[in-house]
Amino acid sequence: MIKITLPDGSIREYEDGVMLFDVARSISEGLARNTLGAVVNGQTRGLQERVNEDSEVRFVDFEDKEGKAIFWHTSAHIMALAVQRLYPDVKFAIGPAIDDGFYYDFDTEHRFTPEDLEAIENEMKKIVKEGHELVRTEMQREEAITHFEPMGEVYKVDLIRNLPEDSVISFYTLGEFIDLCRGPHLKDISKVKAVKLMSIAGAYWRGDEKNKMLQRIYGTTFEKAKDLEAYLHRLEEAKRRDHRKIGREMNLFSIQEEGPGFPFFHEKGMIIRNKLEEYWRQEHIKAGYGEIKTPMILNEALWHQSGHWDHYKENMYFTEIDEADYAIKPMNCPGSILIYKNGMYSYRDFPMRWAELGLVHRHELSGALHGLMRVRAFTQDDAHLFMTPAMIKNEIKGVIELCDRIYKTFGFEYHMELSTRPENSMGTEEQWNLATDQLREALEELGAKYQLNEGDGAFYGPKIDFHLADAIGRTWQCGTIQLDFQMPERFDMYYVDDNSNRVRPVMVHRTVLGSMERFMGILIEQFAGKFPLWIAPEQVRLIPVTERHQEFAAGVAAQLREKGFRVNLDSRNEKVGYKIRAAQMEKVPYMLVIGDKEIEENIFTVRHFITDEQGKNFQYELSLEDLSNKLQQEIDSKQYFL
Repeated sequence: MIKITLPDGSIREYEDGVMLFDVARSISEGLARNTLGAVVNGQTRGLQERVNEDSEVRFVDFEDKEGKAIFWHTSAHIMALAVQRLYPDVKFAIGPAIDDGFYYDFDTEHRFTPEDLEAIENEMKKIVKEGHELVRTEMQREEAITHFEPMGEVYKVDLIRNLPEDSVISFYTLGEFIDLCRGPHLKDISKVKAVKLMSIAGAYWRGDEKNKMLQRIYGTTFEKAKDLEAYLHRLEEAKRRDHRKIGREMNLFSIQEEGPGFPFFHEKGMIIRNKLEEYWRQEHIKAGYGEIKTPMILNEALWHQSGHWDHYKENMYFTEIDEADYAIKPMNCPGSILIYKNGMYSYRDFPMRWAELGLVHRHELSGALHGLMRVRAFTQDDAHLFMTPAMIKNEIKGVIELCDRIYKTFGFEYHMELSTRPENSMGTEEQWNLATDQLREALEELGAKYQLNEGDGAFYGPKIDFHLADAIGRTWQCGTIQLDFQMPERFDMYYVDDNSNRVRPVMVHRTVLGSMERFMGILIEQFAGKFPLWIAPEQVRLIPVTERHQEFAAGVAAQLREKGFRVNLDSRNEKVGYKIRAAQMEKVPYMLVIGDKEIEENIFTVRHFITDEQGKNFQYELSLEDLSNKLQQEIDSKQYFL
């Protein structure tokens, strides 16, 4: 008999080799009907797989990332079978699940067209109705080569030949399609109710441009048609909110051919950035941080000492100065450590909290660059905290509370993930266990919900990551808290304790926004360019009806500017309707049309860029003083509209 421990702590006994589906059914028929797979001792497994030892088991559905991965991996196999039926000459490469669905790479003389996608979709729906189950089998390496070579499956053979000679290789069969695959997969493909193939792209085999170009088909599937419809709606909404498109329309930033991956911030973009930095500094002062600045270029030897050379050099840029080798910093922490080592500290000086808006450079592949979201030069809103071991939990809780306060200012919901020791880590198991326990206890003492992300910590310590959910449900990883026992050891950092002994401090690395560039991109998409008034590059636009109204409008603009508001006067010789539409396109929060009535009564019809359910802009009748008070109140409260 074996023991299965469930998430609620209960333990059940089963025969050795019990199928996971039978475990789920023994708990409840509803669970067996709705679950897609299970996580067994940290590994995702299919319901048709068996358990042969005492295990911790958590069943997953489509709401879980593991459930989605199983669902979409199986969908890739369904698509492959459909393509095999429609285009018998096809050769198969790889077909994994990805964040929002799946893809499969094919080698065929036929050139896929958008019309083909509809035919493949229809064939996939037929396959689902046929009610196949995925059957898992295993072969020795040589047996697998013998199986696939006569079929002409050159890509599968290539994959197999790169495995160790003593490998036992798993395969999954779906109908007449058999694939080299680790799994896991759905037991019941009838759950795949809604199918949409999204696009066709080219992809080199193994990502190497020296190899053959294959055809990649992207798709997604859902359990319910309404969920697919909602997903497609989100995609359309994401296109409308694309920060690159809005950035061009609002003249916020650009990426030039002369500097791929190196953003240029325009005048209006700098207003947003400066306001964000101003707010960032205010919150950090309240939280007891001091601000530092460290050089962008430091001697190469420093990066050997820090460990970045061994773990990160392929992402770094280098230069030579006075015949010595230097590196352009990819991270700010070594500079902060050098400042620490410039002084002498006792336990009475702790905790020390140093924040830095530090410009870093990292080499990203050209294909990965994406507007402000993925760049080669960015400013991290970094901070490094130094403390005694007894202070760890309180300091971690303080960082979590700071993140919570800042994220709520912009209307973000978020979840946290605790990431543990990766394979290529530095330090002892004892240090890692201590560090991980401290992070876990801080989260639990705050009553914070979090997900465990095994093996995804930084190479020098475990971490807590913050994943923000935006207005249309997408998630973005922004803040991080990383506990580090390694850097103090490598740099021989110490403080003097209450017994006059030299002791290693504990170091915490953390960001809140992640990077100024990426966070600005996220904000553009969060608000679709309709920024909260306090960071809007232009807050008020005055639109005189005719030329004779311009002098009065200029006076109003001057009064509002005197009060600190960002105001523009549209004095172009254009019709009022054209000017109004221009202000709407440029997403100016407040618009004042000035004509005879406004001059005579000194009362203004103020149009706000937020619309009601009928799509009409909100309007107010206000005096200039009342308008100023309204604007200032909205700025002070940091009110936002989603």
